[in-house]
Amino acid sequence: MNKYILPLSIAGTVIGGTVLVKDYASGGTCPSKATVSGKTIIITGANTGIGKETARELARRGGRIIMACRDMEKCETAAREIRSETLSHHGHLNLASLKSIREFAKKVTEEEVNVNVLINNAGIMRCPYWKTEDGFEMQFGVNHLGHFLLTNLLLEKLKNSGNGRIINVSSLAHKVGQIDFNDLNWEKKKYDTKAAYCQSKLANILFTKELAERLDGPFFLFLVKSPHLGAQPSIYLAVAEELEGISGKYFDVNKQKDPAPQALDDETARRLWEISAKLVGLKSDNSDPQLQSTFTVNMDNVSAVS
Repeated sequence: MNKYILPLSIAGTVIGGTVLVKDYASGGTCPSKATVSGKTIIITGANTGIGKETARELARRGGRIIMACRDMEKCETAAREIRSETLSHHGHLNLASLKSIREFAKKVTEEEVNVNVLINNAGIMRCPYWKTEDGFEMQFGVNHLGHFLLTNLLLEKLKNSGNGRIINVSSLAHKVGQIDFNDLNWEKKKYDTKAAYCQSKLANILFTKELAERLDGPFFLFLVKSPHLGAQPSIYLAVAEELEGISGKYFDVNKQKDPAPQALDDETARRLWEISAKLVGLKSDNSDPQLQSTFTVNMDNVSAVS
């Protein structure tokens, strides 16, 4: 078996949305009992916290998982732990490097028959003023641009799977976030690590919104706590058959609500997409009507790139 994959699968059409994760919030376990056999799921940052718990639970449901991590030693340790219950494998992915993202996507595209679920879980929170390999402010570069590029590079593979879902992890911090198009990389103003993090989390939701528009698909948000409970929304979004056909909605746990007003701005979402595409070297107009949906998951307790 390919060492880059772990058995796991899921049924359903490509679905999209956002999951909000906050330590103090309440949340329950995934209500869906759906199994996930015979398909492939990619989870970024799967070596720790919510990512690892998501991988563990989805692995129990069968199928294949690609644990995509920056630190391969930690990833292998997590994979060995999950192997005690199921079979697990992993692949190298550094979201702070466009080269690494392209290499990872190329390998997946060449070696995998299908990719059914992409869970963009990895992230970095309130770091010093660091820059990515390509010169982007670290939190914007990893939390938004890295996953933006990875998602776009794997869209064709998701489309060809016949039924795929995209889940992006974000945070309640989006509520105070603002997109500064004049200085996305904090090169002109004094660096504020909290504000930079909030900008990146707002970008996650705007990306999901615009992707859902381009794919004509659903949009979900959830609010949960702890690694185990924090994993439940991603698991639910990945497996729930009842979500098929639902579109353009926001959920706090299982209740429909509205995200922050700035997360609903169509023009900001479109402009962010176009600028992001230019920054990572993609054509801005690469929408595909054959794909139906995408998710975003917000995560407040991520402290490092996985």
